Amino acid sequence: MNDTVLEVKGVSKRFGGLQALSDVGITIRKGQVYGLIGPNGAGKTTFFNVITGLYTPDGGTFELGGATYTPQAVHQVAAAGIARTFQNIRLFPEMTALENVMVGRHVRTGSGLFGAIFRTASFKAEEAAIAQRAQELLDYVGIGKYAEFKARTLSYGDQRRLEIARALATEPKLIALDEPAAGMNATEKVVLRELIDRIRNDGRTILLIEHDVKLVMGLCDRVTVLDYGKQIAEGTPHDVQRNEKVIEAYLGAGHKAH
Repeated sequence: MNDTVLEVKGVSKRFGGLQALSDVGITIRKGQVYGLIGPNGAGKTTFFNVITGLYTPDGGTFELGGATYTPQAVHQVAAAGIARTFQNIRLFPEMTALENVMVGRHVRTGSGLFGAIFRTASFKAEEAAIAQRAQELLDYVGIGKYAEFKARTLSYGDQRRLEIARALATEPKLIALDEPAAGMNATEKVVLRELIDRIRNDGRTILLIEHDVKLVMGLCDRVTVLDYGKQIAEGTPHDVQRNEKVIEAYLGAGHKAH
């Protein structure tokens, strides 16, 4: 049985004279937390933006859930089965936490414009189901009691968890988290790590960009390291930490495991 969720081969991307990505490929299997690390300017965010439809690649092939996948518009990517968060929080600040998650859930709804305008019985039933599922997801990430709070009033860490709840609402094949620990204090990072562990243990698959190397190495099943748009290492955290190219390019000699 093929348990590959995302397979990317030979991805390249150029911006003018800058080769941002050169022949990058990864294979993510169901239930993995897969890390993508590298120094600033390594191409991590470019790769993320390619697979989630924000950038059009110059080359490469993509398979999602065993089927050929073409990254397109962001809403089409979500419908295909990839949900992402962003390094800079992108919530609807004046909407409640519940409403923010409901927005994510609408990618999986069936009611059309007619039902929305005339408030048909099927539309009302579907909206009630969406609200119930949104509340369940808020409870799941640990912020259920803030369902009726406006998103902007939540703490930074809770806003991050709200983003993850909204991503989960799309029922994705792959959850792509772009530096979810950025700006978090130590306590918030512990809560985040527990949440990501829980999501993985429930059988979901996660792609993680993160600058916190300790968090990545403690969470991820496999890690790819980029440097100047090229893949310099791929393997388990144990292997990657001992890779001389990685130590030289990114981790620093002090990170070499003994």
